[in-house]
Amino acid sequence: MKKIGFIDLFIDEWHANNYPAWIRGDKRAPEFELHMAYEEAPNPKGIPLTQWCEKFNCKPARSIEELIEACDAICVLAPSNPETHERLAELPLKSGKPVYIDKPFAPNRAAAEHMFALAERHRTPMFSSSALRFGDQLLERVAKNTSNPANAVITWGGGGNFPEYAIHQLEMITATLGTGARRIMYYGNGATDMAAIEFNDERRASLTRDKLGFGAIICGSENSEVIPEMAHTFENLISAILDFFAGAKAPVDPAQTIEIAAMLDTVIRASKEPGKWLEL
Repeated sequence: MKKIGFIDLFIDEWHANNYPAWIRGDKRAPEFELHMAYEEAPNPKGIPLTQWCEKFNCKPARSIEELIEACDAICVLAPSNPETHERLAELPLKSGKPVYIDKPFAPNRAAAEHMFALAERHRTPMFSSSALRFGDQLLERVAKNTSNPANAVITWGGGGNFPEYAIHQLEMITATLGTGARRIMYYGNGATDMAAIEFNDERRASLTRDKLGFGAIICGSENSEVIPEMAHTFENLISAILDFFAGAKAPVDPAQTIEIAAMLDTVIRASKEPGKWLEL
């Protein structure tokens, strides 16, 4: 059985608290166990590492080095603090062991490129993604993209704040349209966040954040398709992570992950200058 280690800024957070159950419910559950966890500092509003590990039947690590030594595969979490990923992932990315880094991968293009370069230099398999890439219908639509290429995507969704939750719609857009985003304009009205994205050809996208479930309209060369909801996102993400830990190829192109980091950085900056196009 392969041993998984969790590395987090603080372990008592939503992703770390829910991933273990999804791992146990996956088809590959007999092959993997959550073996060890590490947190940089306790969540002042949550439980400390030792208590968390008792709850989830795993061992507390005294250091990242100890966790890397004991585990076969590593998840770097801290989903609300992408600015910490470069620091928390440095040693795992030098380990040669497969690493999944939670969303948002990085706060900007430079940090994203640095992490991929570090992983490549040490021959460490690595990928990152928002779970929203893995909705059932979106996966089906992406699989059909060669026969009916998407040229425009309209996405919508919710979330507590735009800087943290914009990543989900950017992931959906990039999964469908690919890379080549050129510039972004924010045109929200204070109550609703909205942005437009132009690519370096005729492709276009828009995103809207309000009190909504996630969905999309994908316009293709032959027809358009409405995806009214994103079903089984986290379950499918966990399956992809475990397949990757078992030796499968990373399911997300690094070029897409790097561009998503650049898009997120740009759309956050654009939100402070509504109505102005900002180049990536």
